[in-house]
Amino acid sequence: MDVLVVLLALYSLGMCFSLLGSISVKLMPRAGLDEAQFGSLISAFMFTSVITSLIIGVLLDSIGYRPVAILGFALTGIVIYILSRGKSYASVLTASILLGFGAMALNTAGNTLAPVILFGGENPAAAQNLANVFFGLGLFFTPLIASGLFNRTTYENTVSVLALIAFVPLIFAIFAAFPASQDAGFVLGDAVALLAEPTVIAAALALFFYVGMEMTMNNWLPAYGKEVITGEALKTESADVDTSAARLISFFAVGMMAGRLIASGLPLTEWGGWFIAAVALVAGIVIYVMTVTNKLNISRIFAALAGLVFGPIFPTTVGVTFAQHDPSVYGSIFGIIFAVGLLGGVVLPGWIGRLAKGSSVQKGMRILLGACVLLIILSIILG
Repeated sequence: MDVLVVLLALYSLGMCFSLLGSISVKLMPRAGLDEAQFGSLISAFMFTSVITSLIIGVLLDSIGYRPVAILGFALTGIVIYILSRGKSYASVLTASILLGFGAMALNTAGNTLAPVILFGGENPAAAQNLANVFFGLGLFFTPLIASGLFNRTTYENTVSVLALIAFVPLIFAIFAAFPASQDAGFVLGDAVALLAEPTVIAAALALFFYVGMEMTMNNWLPAYGKEVITGEALKTESADVDTSAARLISFFAVGMMAGRLIASGLPLTEWGGWFIAAVALVAGIVIYVMTVTNKLNISRIFAALAGLVFGPIFPTTVGVTFAQHDPSVYGSIFGIIFAVGLLGGVVLPGWIGRLAKGSSVQKGMRILLGACVLLIILSIILG
């Protein structure tokens, strides 16, 4: 049952990361939000996650896996229910902040427990890749469920169903038997010494740009898709437009899962840095096409391609970094690079929101091209 908790925790984490984007086309008019205000919701979620990821790591070492997992599932369900009822900027902003707490509890429980219990604890890299496929499933099914229900029932009922899905795993977290937690969280003393390590710095900055790009896709793809559909002048009912736009996240998620499964079978430890540089180059080409096309079918194909090349970047970056350090400091390394990575999720999506307010989301996404260039440079240094 502890394995089920790991997989459901990472599935629910994927739900958290795609939630705002999945409901954006209905949430924005309901709460009277413009693009900049919606971007601030993403930034609030990510900034809270930065702080919470460090706190939860220490908390898990102190009180164990079970309380942290229970906190993650319970708080995430409560927050999604609040979003189902919120009608003002203040209420949805508060929910976005609290979502960061729930998401990081799920993240810490899932990603620190996975290498301990999957594959007998003997293959951490394979365990991380397998577990994070379920993160991709959360990214995939959340917009699919939301878009399907939006066509059949109200916003309140749709988001309430998502809240119920988040609550169900509580049963398994309560009754599962967990191993004792140790050396899984963020250790401040080790972190201070690691701040001077070039590989840690390069990995942290690489994840800054990568997480920023992934969060942009997770949260801005529906709005981007709506602009493309409008530009293509398709004669489509408003509800169908929203559904088609929201499903772009699912195309992205499918590509991400495929990318991680493919990468899990490659010998990336030695050449991982160059591999990241190569996929970042391809990602830049994919993003460029997305910023100039006005065809929905092309946008669908390239959203999936974006997921395919984005998918392996995070686990490969972590794996390459771990390979250059002693396992005794893995917890501290993960704490540093993941926290810095989350800062990218604060900065880039919010920046795109501000640019989109005076132009369009499609044009705003061009700043990701610069992020791809910097990611290429940093991954070469890391390798």
